[in-house]
Amino acid sequence: MLDRISEIIHRYRSFLITAHVRPDGDALGSELALYHVLRNLGKEALIFNQDKTPENYEFLPGSGDIVNELSDPGKYEVVFVLDCSDLERIGEPAAIIGEMPLIVNIDHHISNVGVWEVAYIDRDASSTGEMIYRLIRRLGVRITPEIANNLFGAIMTDTGGFRYGSTQSETLHTAGHLVENGANPQWLSENIYENNPLSKTLLLCKALEALSLELDGRVASMVVSIESLVATGAKSEYIEGFVDLPRTIKGVVVSIVYLELEKGHYKLSLRSKGRVNVEQVARRFGGGGHLNAAACKIRGELGDVKRQVVEAIRAVL
Repeated sequence: MLDRISEIIHRYRSFLITAHVRPDGDALGSELALYHVLRNLGKEALIFNQDKTPENYEFLPGSGDIVNELSDPGKYEVVFVLDCSDLERIGEPAAIIGEMPLIVNIDHHISNVGVWEVAYIDRDASSTGEMIYRLIRRLGVRITPEIANNLFGAIMTDTGGFRYGSTQSETLHTAGHLVENGANPQWLSENIYENNPLSKTLLLCKALEALSLELDGRVASMVVSIESLVATGAKSEYIEGFVDLPRTIKGVVVSIVYLELEKGHYKLSLRSKGRVNVEQVARRFGGGGHLNAAACKIRGELGDVKRQVVEAIRAVL
């Protein structure tokens, strides 16, 4: 499949690049790395995301070129859909993008069933960034510092700083080669993880106040309410990383953050340890993701939502 995608890149002239709503480090780093590759090859390229780039990723090389309004999509011959298990995850423009002449999907989510015209899917890959790196090597193009930093950021964030089970020897070899080509791990880490606004810390304090344990301490959860967001002046995107904290508690194997989107509507982020499959839990509620990291949205009263989720987790435990 890498050969076919390489041939597509060489054959066509104009490319649109997009990823899922609420883009994370892997989505953004992968998009930006591919964007730089295409531009360096003399191609026309544009990155479109429905949602704005989170503040802690605005420093990534090229992020200022990302647009959040899609005008004249018909001018692009090929669209790359990255880090996305299904077209609907792009957001509202999914129907428009779905009508484009050639769609190429590059993704590593186990919930991706592969219903794409051209798809490079590796559910064992640590990140979409690692897969973009393989494509770049197949293309035989130079990895510039801009490309290296974006890919390292993508891989670093999606492996939890190379701590998750998806981190394989290939992942570490890839990271090492990116450093050799200009990636700066300290600069990336400081900007992504150590440059938080005060309101994010205040929001975390309120979320920890709502910490609760279920199933004999095996499940820990926090709630981020609209009231907490308003009180702290924080943005909903600031909850990135919150879900990893309850998982650090001894005995906890599943952690959850319930983000209130509107009254009676919650977005859940789930993380797990070992072989506990939270993707199955998320899929039960229309979501998806990975074995140890998944997400979904549920409507209902918070108490009822929690009971449904805990029962779904009990089934996988």
